[in-house]
Amino acid sequence: MPFDLITIPCLSDNYAFLLRDEESGEVAVIDVPEAGPIKAALAERGWTLSQVWLTHHHWDHVDGLADLLADHPAKVVGAKADEHRLPALDLAVAKGDKVTLGSLEAEVYDVSGHTVGHIAYYVPGAKACFTADSLMALGCGRLFEGTAAQMWSSMQKLMALPADTTICSGHEYTASNAKFALTVDPENTALISRSNDIDAARKKGMPTVPSTLSTELATNPFLRPADPGIRAHLGMPTAPDADVFAEIRKRKDNF
Repeated sequence: MPFDLITIPCLSDNYAFLLRDEESGEVAVIDVPEAGPIKAALAERGWTLSQVWLTHHHWDHVDGLADLLADHPAKVVGAKADEHRLPALDLAVAKGDKVTLGSLEAEVYDVSGHTVGHIAYYVPGAKACFTADSLMALGCGRLFEGTAAQMWSSMQKLMALPADTTICSGHEYTASNAKFALTVDPENTALISRSNDIDAARKKGMPTVPSTLSTELATNPFLRPADPGIRAHLGMPTAPDADVFAEIRKRKDNF
C-alpha cells in the first residue's frame, strides 16, 4: 500500500512520526513531544492531520498535544489502560484492537515494561511498528513501572514481527546504547560495524532512528539473551532467557 513515513526530531532527543495513507490522504502523528516541529512538517507538505496515536503517558510523548490540536483538530487514540493519565482520548484501545487510517490498519500491542499500559502500533501495510520506549534502537526502555519479565514478554512479541519491519522508536539514544551493547556483546561483528556507522551518522547530525527489526535482532542485546556469546560473557550459560534479559537490563541501568 502506498504510504509516506516521516521522522520528526523533537525536544533534545525525542522523535515523533507522521504516517500518511496516500489513497485517502489521511495522516496520523505518533506521539507529540512538542507541537512546533510537527506543525512545520504538516505545513511543509500541505497535509491535514487526521489522528494522533499516543503510546504512553510520559510528558515527553504528550506535552505538545494541546498546542497541536488547537491548530490541527484530530482524533486522539491511546491505551485504555492508561486513559486515567493520558490527555482526553477519542478512542481508547487495548491489545489486539485495530486502528484504521484510510486503507492502512494498525494493530495494537501491549508492550508494558517501561510503563504499565505502554502500547505499540504495528502497521503491516506500511511494514512499520511504532514502539516508542519499548523496543528502541539498540536498546529498550528503562523499567520505570513494569518488571523485567514484563519487558521481556513485550520484546518477544515484537521479535515475532516480520524481520523487514521498520522499528520507529522514540529517542535518539542509539550512540550510548551502542557503547553499552559492546560491553555485553563485544565480539559481535555486526554490532561493531553498526556502532561505527552510528558514530559516523551522528557526527553528520543524521538520525539513527528508525531502524529495522532484522538489524535489531542481529545487534540489540535486549533481543539476544539466547546468544551463547552474550551468555558466556555474563557467566550465565544455562540461565533462562528472561533471567539473562534481566541481567542485561540491570547492567544497562548501572552503565
